[in-house]
Amino acid sequence: MSGPWLNYQHLYYFWSVAREGGVSLAAKKLRLAQPTVSGQVHALEDSLGTKLLERSGRKLVLTDAGRTAMRYADVIFGQGRDLVEALAGRGQAPPLLLTVGVVEALSKIVAYRVLSPVLEVESSVRLSCREDKPERLLGDLASGEVDVVISDAPAPPGSRVHAYSHALGDSGVTFFAESKLAKRLRRGFPQSLDGCAMLLPAEAAACRRPLDRWFERIGVRPRIVAEFEDSALMKMFGAGGAGVFVGPTAFAPDIAKRYEVQSIGATDDVRERVFAISLERRLKHPAVLAITRAAKAALAHD
Repeated sequence: MSGPWLNYQHLYYFWSVAREGGVSLAAKKLRLAQPTVSGQVHALEDSLGTKLLERSGRKLVLTDAGRTAMRYADVIFGQGRDLVEALAGRGQAPPLLLTVGVVEALSKIVAYRVLSPVLEVESSVRLSCREDKPERLLGDLASGEVDVVISDAPAPPGSRVHAYSHALGDSGVTFFAESKLAKRLRRGFPQSLDGCAMLLPAEAAACRRPLDRWFERIGVRPRIVAEFEDSALMKMFGAGGAGVFVGPTAFAPDIAKRYEVQSIGATDDVRERVFAISLERRLKHPAVLAITRAAKAALAHD
């Protein structure tokens, strides 16, 4: 076997330190001396050529490399426990792990409606969701840390990650606000939006430019009071009366109910789209196929 060999005992001690929150607590649980545990962790760091833990005040915290190592260690030792139980006749078949990256600008209701069917597939699935910016999630996809990315835009052309974008569907957008504001703006929509307090997705969001162009085309200039990378936070501000916000029309009833807001009006001239981005030209993972079916079914109603 070529390449360095991972010492799983060293990894186990590192995993214990990270889980317990410090060397002394891990040593007590392992019934070992603190220098022994600390030495094993240092040996792992030396073999990997990177720091996994660093001191922050009186505490040890995970570095970026440490968080990556911890994710793998969780899987490795979780599977080890499953193996022991299976051989003892107590365990079930290990769950199929699906790690999904969700672009933070994507509506959380859309993400939920798209991902929840994963837990209903016949084979046992353990779903792990990771939310971040698109470029970081594409990097995680390339490194194998996520299986698929659910995004509001396809992978950008010229990206260093050779990925395939699978269109799952699209929807027009609906404008929402708390009940009193919605009632006042409903009459005369969309011109009633001129000068009103508006909460918008950040400029990096896929639907932002189409929204800006639509406002310009119909001669409406809302007063932008806040911009958000997190779609759920934007809706929370809207529910609190801070201004008008948008969401996909396909899920308008869900948004109105969850955030206790009312719709003002809608347009099909601005579309919110959903994509599954993968390293595969053809999707094969049974849980990912469940995602694509759910998205297409939900967005087909618009």
